[in-house]
Amino acid sequence: MNSINVLIIEDTPAESDALIEVLTENNYSIVGVARTNAEALQLFYNNPVDIVVIDVFLNGSPDGISFAETINAVPNASKPFVFLTSSKDRQIFERAKLTQPFSFLMKPFNELEILYALEMAVEKFYKQPNVFLSDDQDTVIGQDYLFIKKNKALKKVLLADIIYVEVEDRYCKIVTTVEKFLILISLTKIMELLDPKIFCRTHRNFLINIEKIIEIVPQDNLIWLVNNHSVVLSDKYKDFSNQFRILK
Repeated sequence: MNSINVLIIEDTPAESDALIEVLTENNYSIVGVARTNAEALQLFYNNPVDIVVIDVFLNGSPDGISFAETINAVPNASKPFVFLTSSKDRQIFERAKLTQPFSFLMKPFNELEILYALEMAVEKFYKQPNVFLSDDQDTVIGQDYLFIKKNKALKKVLLADIIYVEVEDRYCKIVTTVEKFLILISLTKIMELLDPKIFCRTHRNFLINIEKIIEIVPQDNLIWLVNNHSVVLSDKYKDFSNQFRILK
């Protein structure tokens, strides 16, 4: 299971230390702290960054805005970002607004405000047409991973790490190689969201990642998966194995 990777662009050590403390306590991973625009770009392009917290002013210049303008200008390079500033200059705000930040927060930052801002930024930026939400957990699905809200933290779950999904009443249990999640959503809805070439139904209550299959035992109506997991294979779905090349 991966944490959400945050790049901090902040030239004041006390401010960056406070951000690191708050974010790490809430299960975010800090990929680096940049003091200048040049450092920020180097860290951004050389690390797996999911979201950026940007101080508008770096060493007295609005280089934080310049950084945002740069990543917005490069196709497929943009990531969600949140601005922090102590400036009350309206012109600076207008320029920053043009970069379309997800939040513009005043210093000193409030812990809940920064956590809420990051959560909303992740949800809005990575939201695809195929998104599902629940009352208990907010979940956003992208091409390669899910962002699942669990307790106070947002968990980044690689789709490739999902072993199987099991329906339990009105909930679906998502079992990964590391952790389990319970989400209020139908199995049918999840099937609409996940790649059918990788996730196949084996029973009315089960959806499996075919790349996690260890053994198929038709006579026992059973499929063994990695990490010693097993799921039911019902007669209705036995023909799913026809997609595999079988040596006899």
